[in-house]
Amino acid sequence: MSSNLAVKLRSGTQKAHTAAENVGFMKCFLKGVVDRESFAKFLSNLYFVYSELESAIKSHANNPAIAAIDFPELNRQAALEKDMVFYYGSEWRSLIAPSTSAQAYIKHIQELSVTEPALLIGHTYTRYMGDLSGGQMLQKIAQSTLKLSGYEGTSFYNFEQIPDKKAFKDKYRQALDSVPVDDTTADRIVIEANSAFQFNMQMATDLEGNLIKALGQVVFNSLTSTRNPGSTEAAAS
Repeated sequence: MSSNLAVKLRSGTQKAHTAAENVGFMKCFLKGVVDRESFAKFLSNLYFVYSELESAIKSHANNPAIAAIDFPELNRQAALEKDMVFYYGSEWRSLIAPSTSAQAYIKHIQELSVTEPALLIGHTYTRYMGDLSGGQMLQKIAQSTLKLSGYEGTSFYNFEQIPDKKAFKDKYRQALDSVPVDDTTADRIVIEANSAFQFNMQMATDLEGNLIKALGQVVFNSLTSTRNPGSTEAAAS
């Protein structure tokens, strides 16, 4: 049994974490530049991804590895549904569809769920720990830039059942170290966590066309020309 999965995940995804922050869309976002349409599309893709991921986790509730890290208070589907209503109205279900890259991510989650559900832990780690860390910064940026009131339009980032995020992240890391997997499987979970970063980076890259339309190519280039050293990594501690 592996007892240091949390450390393996953190150290094994540092490069991917920095790379994700250097995707053009995210570099603009971190600088406070994001338009409403792009942000709504960003959240709509996440709605489809989280719906699939949380359904997969729920379906494997009796799997010892999954049970160890199954915290219902992390679930984002309901929060994302609130955001969809905010941006698209009551008929939102007929107005959104997953992008090609989101569809690829969903297919990958489905395949893992069938073949080796323990590897889904890599995806829950990447997404939820990111949401509880750098995601909180993104929420503040979106609220300010898009002039949003309260949590309207950013419910995704609002973890109502987790008032102390640092304490919860510590608890989550302890849970990771209790996951009953061997070192080989732990290493494969790290590979999947990096895969999650790649899928999320591709979804963000796909949004750059919308952002360029809103900003203009020259402005977009000026915002994305310098490399980000990883500004949200400190928030992940």
